[in-house]
Amino acid sequence: MLYKINFELDIYKAKMKHKNDHTEALILTEGQGRIYNCGTMTAIFKADENETNEKYSVSEWWLEENSDGPGAHSHEDNDEIFYMLEGTISFLVGEKWIDASKGTFLRIPANTTHDFKNKTDKKAGVLNFFIPGGFERNMPSIVEWFEENQ
Repeated sequence: MLYKINFELDIYKAKMKHKNDHTEALILTEGQGRIYNCGTMTAIFKADENETNEKYSVSEWWLEENSDGPGAHSHEDNDEIFYMLEGTISFLVGEKWIDASKGTFLRIPANTTHDFKNKTDKKAGVLNFFIPGGFERNMPSIVEWFEENQ
């Protein structure tokens, strides 16, 4: 299933507020951040629009072994950057699947269909930059969807 994520929906207009803002340094250690459990995926948001003055969001995405990702989708107004941290994740970019291992860099332009999944027997992780920021506004409803559809 292909779907577009549109951030113009009224229910997502409110910014998420945290104790940190874009004028302060932000230092997090391994595993720190806002954690969202999405079935066999775990997202750890390190910095989002409140902390980056709406310029970008940074998150880690961890996929359990042999697990699907979010499903094929695109973002109308947002580029995404992925940098592999651990393991191997298969990425759909346009119509082509590629296997990305530790150290692989991908830039996905706006309006490009993409997806990712872990087809291996080991946990895998990827660092994600979402430009401009705002993706984190979707996380509560994404978590809810996974809770209702597991």
